[in-house]
Amino acid sequence: MGKKVLICATNYGTWGEELQAPWDIIKAAGHAVTLATPLGKKPLPLAISVDSAFVDPVINAATNPADVCKRIKELTDGKEWDNPITFKDAKMEDYDCIVLTGGLGAMIDMANNWALHKLIRDAVISNKLVGALCYSVSALVFLRDPQQDMKSIIYGKKIAAHPASWDFYGPGWDFTYDLYGATPDNNGTDVHTPGFLWPLEHLVRDAVGPNGTCVANTKANRDNPEVAYDWPFVTGTSVESSIAYGKKIVEVLATLDEE
Repeated sequence: MGKKVLICATNYGTWGEELQAPWDIIKAAGHAVTLATPLGKKPLPLAISVDSAFVDPVINAATNPADVCKRIKELTDGKEWDNPITFKDAKMEDYDCIVLTGGLGAMIDMANNWALHKLIRDAVISNKLVGALCYSVSALVFLRDPQQDMKSIIYGKKIAAHPASWDFYGPGWDFTYDLYGATPDNNGTDVHTPGFLWPLEHLVRDAVGPNGTCVANTKANRDNPEVAYDWPFVTGTSVESSIAYGKKIVEVLATLDEE
């Protein structure tokens, strides 16, 4: 039986495939998807994430297959992502699952977003599946449980994290958030950052505590992606694990029908 899935994305630069892959996979499995963003505007991909010639300068690997870039542009240029609801207007009681998608913009408008935190908290309280991919895992790190001495909501859990050694970090970095498909009323941000805003791996290691596990697999790739599952959380490492992340969510949703 199809589920109702709330898919959340940043307005300041998603990594295209980190939204596109779970979106397409969850829809293809017969689930009803609703898109939500902080501003209620179409989520636009970072320009470098739809450039098939882009080579990640840190890991020295091409990250964007041409067919994936084509599909992301189809979704961005089309109507499917046109009318997302806002995080603050979404109610977790209307959904069976919440799925966070990644991108560097997620660190800006998702990580410490009160309305998104409320959705996640409501999902956990009502025993619903919560997914987070790449830098959207930050939203889990920063969500604290007042009934557990303000420990992170992922304390004691097994969580996948973007490896710190993969981060854009070092002397001379000046990172911008240029978007594909930007318009005057949806142009993201002109902020510059000295690489990534924070090393997610280090934050996750602290957040899960001594009895949890941070999986930061530097050998993860398209052939061997990294996704962790520790109810109610499904988490994925980075763009190479986007497909596996979507498939794992579908797999877990299928088990809910069996219970």
